[in-house]
Amino acid sequence: MDRQGRLLVVDDEPRQLEALCDVLQQEGHSVVGCTDGHEALDRLRLQRFDVLLSDLNMPQVDGIALTRQASEVDPDLVSVLMTGQGSVTTAVEAMKAGALDYVLKPFRIAAIRPVLTRAFAVRGLREDKRRLQDDVERRTQQLEAANKELDAFATRIAHDLRGPVLGMLGFARVVHEHAQGRLETQMLGYLQRIVTAGERAERMINDLLAFARLGDQPLERKPVSLAEVVQNARRMLEPQCEGRAVEWSVAPLPMVQGDASLLEQVFANVLSNALKYTRPREQARIEIWHQEEGGQHKIWVRDNGVGFDPAYASQLFSPFHRLHRADQFEGNGIGLANVKRIVDRHGGSVGAQSAPGQGATFTFTLPA
Repeated sequence: MDRQGRLLVVDDEPRQLEALCDVLQQEGHSVVGCTDGHEALDRLRLQRFDVLLSDLNMPQVDGIALTRQASEVDPDLVSVLMTGQGSVTTAVEAMKAGALDYVLKPFRIAAIRPVLTRAFAVRGLREDKRRLQDDVERRTQQLEAANKELDAFATRIAHDLRGPVLGMLGFARVVHEHAQGRLETQMLGYLQRIVTAGERAERMINDLLAFARLGDQPLERKPVSLAEVVQNARRMLEPQCEGRAVEWSVAPLPMVQGDASLLEQVFANVLSNALKYTRPREQARIEIWHQEEGGQHKIWVRDNGVGFDPAYASQLFSPFHRLHRADQFEGNGIGLANVKRIVDRHGGSVGAQSAPGQGATFTFTLPA
């Protein structure tokens, strides 16, 4: 045998039970024998076994009923049934009940060995799967707890910083306003830098608060028309389009289950990015289309803007991470982080493709 294991053997014929237990013990297994199903179930509740080897035809609790009830006590237990009347029907019944296999009586150890070897292997796989599932669940809970703590920390820090920053910014503005004509140009320039830096800090704090609150904001899942969502997002961005030549190409978009207000934020952020990075172009082109694949809606947003280095695509969705200098394009690098967080909460994923000077294509998926 490749492995010695713990066997629970059930047979209502004492002589056959004793003979089988003796043979299996000689093979090196730890064996417990029972003469009826009730006794076997009691044993299972007190002790762990690798394999249940049970007679098919028994009074009170037969092998199939025992297999079903045993799997409720220990879902990882592997069951093998013994029968003197082997047939396709018997095999089908055994498999439906959850048995891995069946062996014929009168039993021969040469026939039982390969069945038990496979049963022990399956038991090991089930235990590994259970451990992995428990580990994933535990780590998921730890990650969720850590994210909640991080959101709470970010909210608290942002609130604590907001008051002092607004105070300093307010005083700097007052001094700058009343210092006109009293201070030399260089000093006024320094004051303006203080005001500009304060305004940037204020925007970052507000963005940080918005990002943290996304973790707590409950999702209101309802049927949502993405066409209306895009229309509303474009309406919000009309000031960015004033005085510019912007060509929109919006294909028909589907209905989805989601939170309309949060999905508007997704499109507003992605389309705002497209408008921002197409400013150097004489005519901006922005395309939106979708395709259903693999049980999900996949939405594309493509522009003809300045693009970015694809080596840094994975960093785009990190908070406060930017791929362009602030003197080239304004922003704090929080918009796409919000996009990812909202899409993640809807059960989807985000991605981006680009090359310098060749525009960018953003994708995100939503469950169909």
